[in-house]
Amino acid sequence: MTDVIDIDDPTTDPFDVARAAAHALAEATGVARHDVALVLGSGWGGAADLLGETVAEVPSTELPGFSAAAVHGHVGTIRSVRIGDGDRHALVLGSRTHLYEGKGVRRVVHGMRTAAAAGASTVVLTNGCGGLNPAWAPGTPVLISDHINLTATSPVEGATFVDLTDLYSARLRAVAREVDATLDEGVYVQFRGPHYETPAEVRMAGRLGGDLVGMSTTLEAIAARQAGMEVLGISLVTNLAAGISEQPLSHGEVLEAGQAAGPRISALLAEVIRRL
Repeated sequence: MTDVIDIDDPTTDPFDVARAAAHALAEATGVARHDVALVLGSGWGGAADLLGETVAEVPSTELPGFSAAAVHGHVGTIRSVRIGDGDRHALVLGSRTHLYEGKGVRRVVHGMRTAAAAGASTVVLTNGCGGLNPAWAPGTPVLISDHINLTATSPVEGATFVDLTDLYSARLRAVAREVDATLDEGVYVQFRGPHYETPAEVRMAGRLGGDLVGMSTTLEAIAARQAGMEVLGISLVTNLAAGISEQPLSHGEVLEAGQAAGPRISALLAEVIRRL
């Protein structure tokens, strides 16, 4: 399916494209409403299999406004999953569009707006990231308590003022700790990428109050809040950030850490979703 409405046209309302995508999604999956949305970042892909029965799986490019997956380790499909034995459904976004791909902010946050248009009131955003705390070994999940957006952009267009005071829900973090009381939390700092941060930039992030560094999530979280969704963010520390460790950074290291931690974090996320 090609875009019915061009999301890249500045005269187009991106929420119209989201509504068109949600309508196409309902037709393709046979599910009229999805209750919760998940964005599965590096290392988190196995969680969808533990949630329940996959009702339908749709290539993301068949829905208006979505782009093909551009990062190794991300899956370019959208799944509708029945949560447990109940009548709730999760919308699982297996890939995200990153800002560094150069496709524009609207495409970066289109999944959030589509999920809200499909009925989701809650979204769980996951990612793989670098950690500033040496105690967080690769494979450690960390709840996001707040963020610092260093992308120099926003998904909010025009004179629309969105309060981000409690963007990352304390209620949802408490639910996550009911599942795993050992979960720590920290402030996530998004850089534009795709290059990794320099040691000096990592030191800057720490002095600004950051604990985690990565290349995603903050713009999606802002768009989710604008759309009225409650947000839970969870990062998987896949490596120590530049300068914290003497080891050079590589995407292969990110994938390897994600694979090693996969069973634990997938079970954690699936149980959190069941309790929401």
